[in-house]
Amino acid sequence: MQATDRADDETELEQLSAAITHATDLLRGRRTAVLTGAGISTDSGIPAYRGAGARTRANPMTIQTYLADEAARRRYWLGGHLGWRAFTSPDPNQGHIALARLERAGLVSGVVTQNVDGLHLRAGSTRVVEIHGTMHRVLCLDCGQVFDRRAVAERLESLNPWVTRPERIELNPDGDVTPESSEGFVIPPCTVCGGMLKPEVVFFGEFVPAARFRAAESVLHSSDALLVAGTSLMVNSGIRVIERARRRGIPIVIVNREPTRADTWANAVIAGGTSPVLEGIAQRLLSS
Repeated sequence: MQATDRADDETELEQLSAAITHATDLLRGRRTAVLTGAGISTDSGIPAYRGAGARTRANPMTIQTYLADEAARRRYWLGGHLGWRAFTSPDPNQGHIALARLERAGLVSGVVTQNVDGLHLRAGSTRVVEIHGTMHRVLCLDCGQVFDRRAVAERLESLNPWVTRPERIELNPDGDVTPESSEGFVIPPCTVCGGMLKPEVVFFGEFVPAARFRAAESVLHSSDALLVAGTSLMVNSGIRVIERARRRGIPIVIVNREPTRADTWANAVIAGGTSPVLEGIAQRLLSS
């Protein structure tokens, strides 16, 4: 490495450290609500829609297509079944763990996450609002019965014994893979009413349930600051949370590798990875 490259790296590290210190000063002495997105889970191996290492897809599933197109539902369920175990098996990373530590210390009031991977709960956070739902449960759209995803997976495998998992899994951001063909694939109906099943996640074009957003607002209302981590805020549910924090006039800290839609509203913006930055903030706050 050239001397100029080393100097540039050292300067970047110094700037990052200074930014983390500034953010910590804003959060110190305040109970902090946290809003997270896909960027916090990329270090666990889960791809994001945007940013470095993102995997794009031309036609993400919409609720309108899911309800109207049986062939699209078959493709979705087959791809989801092939991918969901890989999607839900990664371990929480340093960023998830740092937030759980801050909650245990009474410094974080709760986490509102746009992710459906369950990693915040697995890391030890207890007050988590999964605003877009979770891949771990399946909902009947007719009677409202909720099922454990593992039970539905067993029924899928029983109805489709010919389905085998590919040797190499390339996950899409939704936690599925792209199947070559879904011809002949059978989707199990609800065991209670025979109705249509759907993973308990919010699809594109679908509204966040009102009760779930009220729970997110409750986390924010019990807080004196908002820390945003790993989201570009391109989805309106995240912007709605930020807007409520802005109206209250509480400090807003944003951590994301790329610019976000709310950078101009923030009191501090850190362009960096969530794992090292959240760990740095946690270390500084917990040592205060």
